[in-house]
Amino acid sequence: MSDPDKPKRRPRYAGKNPRAFHEKYKERDPSRYAADVAKVLASGKTPAGTHRPIMVCEILDVLRVQPGETAVDCTLGYGGHARELLAAVQPGGRLIAVDQDPIELPKTEARLRALGFPDESLVVRRTNFAGLAAVVAEFGGADAILADLGLSSMQIDDPARGFTFKVDAPLDMRMNPQRGVPASALLAKVNVEELAVWLSENGDEPQAELIAAAMVRARTTQVFESTIQLATCIRTALRGVTSTAAKRMDEEEIETSVRRVFQAIRIVVNDEFGVLDAFLRNLPHCIKAGGRVAVLTFHSGEDRRVKHAFKAALQEGLFSEVNDDVVRASAEERRANPRSAPAKLRWAVRA
Repeated sequence: MSDPDKPKRRPRYAGKNPRAFHEKYKERDPSRYAADVAKVLASGKTPAGTHRPIMVCEILDVLRVQPGETAVDCTLGYGGHARELLAAVQPGGRLIAVDQDPIELPKTEARLRALGFPDESLVVRRTNFAGLAAVVAEFGGADAILADLGLSSMQIDDPARGFTFKVDAPLDMRMNPQRGVPASALLAKVNVEELAVWLSENGDEPQAELIAAAMVRARTTQVFESTIQLATCIRTALRGVTSTAAKRMDEEEIETSVRRVFQAIRIVVNDEFGVLDAFLRNLPHCIKAGGRVAVLTFHSGEDRRVKHAFKAALQEGLFSEVNDDVVRASAEERRANPRSAPAKLRWAVRA
């Protein structure tokens, strides 16, 4: 008779190495399987369920955080940047960490508190960073503010979150699954014209009108409930379409369009541009005189908004300095972490 208290054996996965997210138990437990995680990192990949912070040295150089100061990480994520900022404000300083993700936030807070810094030096708030002003006002303003606008790898890689089209998963895409409506619900109602605008303005997709028409037409026979359904519809619409020099789009071009469409829809689902605009309006009023801010963007729509907001604040005398040329990840970092390739860093100094 089997022992009911004995833990069940972990299910076997097919092949030599695990492929599905839920099978990568070693990658998702780095403290226990450090050597295995190191191999994944050395191969230029991000371990499942984790995130590699981008341009850490460049951000610390820009923000110039000092002991005793108050720093803010507006997009806590996995906590890579937060860990360095928390160390930089010691002794006597404080890190205010903000994130809206109810799934990842408690995990990250636990990791940061396990580092042994004084409890009062870390303040965690679960909220959208558009509401940063109210949070910072509790502490009399911030000396340094960081906003990393990239989607965390934990969200991208976990099929349950509905951001990836690599595997079949519910078409959700909400950064906070407890609020708003999933992508599937939005796509069930949007018309061709509005959808084409989403794909063009949010994803810079050159075939926006064609893809939008194909998606709406497909609704007559199916409901987009999974990521694979949506990706398949996009691929089918684009196969046979000419791109440049009367050549048909190749598979790499088609996959790029799939990524653009998913990005565009994700932005709408989470109202990312509306949230960013609210954040940028309030940002100068959250920073103490002489304080510094750094914003890390990952696509043109975000970067344009940050660039224009910084220049406007400079002209109004709210900022005393902004960088003219964006800072990019080094060639070495781009090789080690390909997800850093599109990142652009802009910074400003409060007047």
